Amino acid sequence: MALFDRAALNPGVAPREVLAWSMYDFANSGFTTVVLTAVFNAYFVGAVAANASWATLAWTGALALSSLLVILTMPAIGAWADIHAAKKRLLLASTIGCVAATALLALVQPGDVALAIVLVVAANWFFNTGEALIAAFLPELARPEKLGTVSGWGWSFGYFGGMLTLGLSLAWVLSAQQRGATAAEFVPVTMLITASVFAAASVPTFLLLRERAQKQSAVATQKQAAVATQGQPAATTQGHSATPPRSQALQRLAQTWRASDRLVDFRRLLACGALYQAGIAVVVTLAAVYAEQVMNFTQAQTMALIFAVNLASVAGAFGFGYAQDRLGHRRALALTLLGWLAMVLIAGLGRSLQAFWLAAVIAGLCMGSSQSCGRAMVGALVPSGRQGEFYGLWALAQRVAGIVGPLSYGFVTWATQGNHRLAILATGGFFVAGLAVLAGIDMARGAKAAQAVSDAG
Repeated sequence: MALFDRAALNPGVAPREVLAWSMYDFANSGFTTVVLTAVFNAYFVGAVAANASWATLAWTGALALSSLLVILTMPAIGAWADIHAAKKRLLLASTIGCVAATALLALVQPGDVALAIVLVVAANWFFNTGEALIAAFLPELARPEKLGTVSGWGWSFGYFGGMLTLGLSLAWVLSAQQRGATAAEFVPVTMLITASVFAAASVPTFLLLRERAQKQSAVATQKQAAVATQGQPAATTQGHSATPPRSQALQRLAQTWRASDRLVDFRRLLACGALYQAGIAVVVTLAAVYAEQVMNFTQAQTMALIFAVNLASVAGAFGFGYAQDRLGHRRALALTLLGWLAMVLIAGLGRSLQAFWLAAVIAGLCMGSSQSCGRAMVGALVPSGRQGEFYGLWALAQRVAGIVGPLSYGFVTWATQGNHRLAILATGGFFVAGLAVLAGIDMARGAKAAQAVSDAG
């Protein structure tokens, strides 16, 4: 357990518990790697939708719909988790949902566009709900000055899970292709592999990770709601034992947003995250489509490419976790966003295979580091005891990105009759805007504001 330095952990947190927390990143990374990045997205565009002119837009539309559902539900889920100290229970439910929906993707055959969209929407909603819930454990595990380090441990470890799932899937695809099998025959099995690894690898998380949050009393809950609504009745909390109904999800979102009124730097981070995550969402969800449509990669070549990206992501997340705590959160994130800009330019303008591989490696280095960095910055800027609620807002920002980024790419390819190079170059605008917003964030000021909100109850 020497990998996890006890000095970076809060009192009472054992290294094995951090390993269990990191195992969730390990478990769920296969979903993004195989379903969203390397296999099913390209299968949907090329086989399920038969390379129709609207295929890429339909794929990005499905992801946008799932992101919209996260926007409508996650703030209420996060708040309920805080009130009832139920992050772990809700995490289990979201995991079961994502595993089941991923396994059912094995039923999708060419022409089953509606079935594919319904299952992808469901799986991605469950996945992102789980992402927000597991992230909310971070401030409970890591010391405030080591949030970047511990976040980097989990994120980098997670990529090994993605590589395991992708490696097993690649081995199956290569053997199936040698037997003359078609994508409609071998892709479904990769969905079952992904679901199985997710289910098995997440078991340590539920066995060893502790729920340290305490149930909030009705009085404290009503007080928070009253402050959030600036004197309005705290109807949405309905006391200690009530669950916010679905119809009140938007009200909970508004309350949480008003509660962040004094957290100026946290709000700026939300805007920054929404912008740069929009660019990342394009790469995550459309890398395989770009490789096959522009570079004429085969399914096996694309999977090998994504495997290399994951290797680079391990180095990026782990190395930048330490660098982030030394350089400072803002400076570290700025470096990764500059790297994303370089990647976009090389991928969009380069014509050689070598240039494309270089762009892929840069994307890997930046992907792990920028996402880990953002998660740690949130932990440093939110009030203690309300992590689930405010990480719900972070999930909201990511889901806005998940709508805007891929949809913008889809619309550009649709409007230009499939010009993927122009679409990827347009993506660079998200990283430029993210850098501009990042320049206005003051981490020290933001941390003091978060502490003041905590002290005020």
